[in-house]
Amino acid sequence: MDLELNNKSVIVTGGGSNIGRGIVLAFAQEGANITLADIDEKQAGQVAELALKKGAADVQVIKTDVTNLEQVKAMVNAADTKFGGVDVLVNNVGWDDLMFFTQTTPELWQKLIAINFTSNLNCTHSVLEVMLKNKTKGSIVSLSSDASRQGEAREAVYGALKAGINSLMKSIAKENGRFGIRCNAVCPGVTIPEEDDEVGANSMWTQKDAMFTEEQFEMIAKALPLKKVGRPNDLANAVLFMASNATAGHVTGQVLSVSGGYSMIG
Repeated sequence: MDLELNNKSVIVTGGGSNIGRGIVLAFAQEGANITLADIDEKQAGQVAELALKKGAADVQVIKTDVTNLEQVKAMVNAADTKFGGVDVLVNNVGWDDLMFFTQTTPELWQKLIAINFTSNLNCTHSVLEVMLKNKTKGSIVSLSSDASRQGEAREAVYGALKAGINSLMKSIAKENGRFGIRCNAVCPGVTIPEEDDEVGANSMWTQKDAMFTEEQFEMIAKALPLKKVGRPNDLANAVLFMASNATAGHVTGQVLSVSGGYSMIG
């Protein structure tokens, strides 16, 4: 099926590692023009080279700290200038440090807020300005988390912020549906890279055992209905579905879990 993403202008934040990398490569296979926004310019450059080999129409890497509004505006302007607008925004950037809430500090709260929520505000607001200016019937897809739907020990702040993303996408969808702009959230469960070179130095998955041990990964998989943890391609496919007007043209304000059945919310 033609997803009608060929030559579309797509921004992917945090596209250098794990899920973001998978999303970039999936859009590349559809022939999109990709703006890869990442704070790790070296890792992003490697992904950009691979994306071109996989069929991307064009790729530009913009080193961007998505918690910095001015840097985000410059990145979005670069996409608008080079590719004639923005058709799709994928808010992929996220980060967590697993610990019980009583172990967290105000300094950690502020870091989590900046990376997981403020970044989404910055990118969504900046892209909406461009979409509305160009009268683009675009799509915004934000990566949330099933921790936002279930609640999860050691992810209290992170889960709360991701729940905020779900609500933000619903509100933005209601405000901008009349302009043909769709906004949705995709919720991963535990999603791990296939190989070590799929993550950059700033990724929370740089050391897999810092998150979970191999035994814990096995226990997580056994507890899921599909008996396996997620891989980047699992999320990339869901994001492409939501981004494409051909497949999800009448879908907006929705929260989709892609977690092997971890959460089943009607």
